[in-house]
Amino acid sequence: MLLRINLILLVAFALGMVAISLIVTSTLQENATREVLAQAGLMLDSAAAIRSYTETEIDPLLDDKMATAFRPQSVPFYAATQNFLTLHKEHPDYSYKEATLNPTNPRDRATDWEADIVQRFRNDTTTREVSGTRDTPMGKALYLARPIRVDAGCLGCHSLPSAAPATMLARYGNEHGFGWQPNEVVGAQVISVPFASAEANAARVRREVLTAIAAMLVSVLLVVNASIYVLVIRPVRRIARIADQVSLGDTAAADFPRGGGPEVAALSAAFNRMRKSLDKALQMLGG
Repeated sequence: MLLRINLILLVAFALGMVAISLIVTSTLQENATREVLAQAGLMLDSAAAIRSYTETEIDPLLDDKMATAFRPQSVPFYAATQNFLTLHKEHPDYSYKEATLNPTNPRDRATDWEADIVQRFRNDTTTREVSGTRDTPMGKALYLARPIRVDAGCLGCHSLPSAAPATMLARYGNEHGFGWQPNEVVGAQVISVPFASAEANAARVRREVLTAIAAMLVSVLLVVNASIYVLVIRPVRRIARIADQVSLGDTAAADFPRGGGPEVAALSAAFNRMRKSLDKALQMLGG
């Protein structure tokens, strides 16, 4: 009986562990994704702050120098990108790019997958942010992107070559980075954040949770086994042994035990009454 009960409990525990594992894995994966997205969003906000600072604080200081030499430090695109290039040296699995379909600087030209993101923003002007995952040489990464729209400040350099500073044309030429229209989506701020660390943390928490649950289930199994043995199995075995002696006519057999659970105790009491009745019946037949 104990073996059958253990098999039933093991099957139930196994099904429970599978269900718990699926729920825990899904929950931790969602938490890891939210954590990485929050990190990416914070970095994009930092890039936006750098761009705003460059436009309002740095550009006015360098504006009068543009006539003699082009100063890329006054360009918000350049400032945000350079800032993240410094971060990239310490964290090579983090990346930031102002991916543009028609950039002035070839470094900013969108790759195929980045161009798809930009096109998505162009097709749906209500989309403010997109995210997803992709495989990189450094492992799985989550990307977050926001559209780059042309504002009035951009048109001074990117509307027509004739309107652009001569120093900029001397540096980059007049073939790329022009023809931008007001409020047009010309690119996307794309940041990639490594997912491996968050996944590793999620896997570690998953192992710890499942190990704790498994230990708890094993403890429950041991307690159930001990309880069944003490309250049911051992008393029933003693009852069966004494009943076997009584059935063979052993009048010196011990009384049926009163220990165990209430049901077993009631069974022992019934056997003791039956034994007394049997003894009286035998005495009457013998008399």
